[in-house]
Amino acid sequence: MPLETQALVVFHLLIAALLSALIGIDRERTKHPAGVRTHMLVGMGACLFTLLSIYAFPSSDTTRIAANIVVGIGFLGAGTIIKADHGGVKNLTTAASIWATAAVGMAVGAGAWLLALAAVLIMWSILVIVQRIERAAENRAAQEDNGTPH
Repeated sequence: MPLETQALVVFHLLIAALLSALIGIDRERTKHPAGVRTHMLVGMGACLFTLLSIYAFPSSDTTRIAANIVVGIGFLGAGTIIKADHGGVKNLTTAASIWATAAVGMAVGAGAWLLALAAVLIMWSILVIVQRIERAAENRAAQEDNGTPH
């Protein structure tokens, strides 16, 4: 692979790591098992696999690499899910954020930086804003269950 191409790959890796860190920061802030470093590694790794499939193996089927990234990240995400005491599951959102972060890395690797940035903004909105809405609804329901007026 030419040195110029490798320099471009490094630039893509840095963008993927930065965008992935934004998602990891939320997971870290809320004390979930996969934080900043995990998300950065997932996004950067998915980006590198995507770029390698494009530049290092130009005559190969790049869709095979992409498909295997999706499956592989699914196994990683499954490792963060645990059974909760009450019979439910915990950390499903964190597993989903790992999976979606891999997609961000793949988008950067494919050169779709705007798409990756938009995905991160939407993911952040889901993780932060929707969580606040859920908590407010849960608090309201708890108050109604206790007979407390809202």
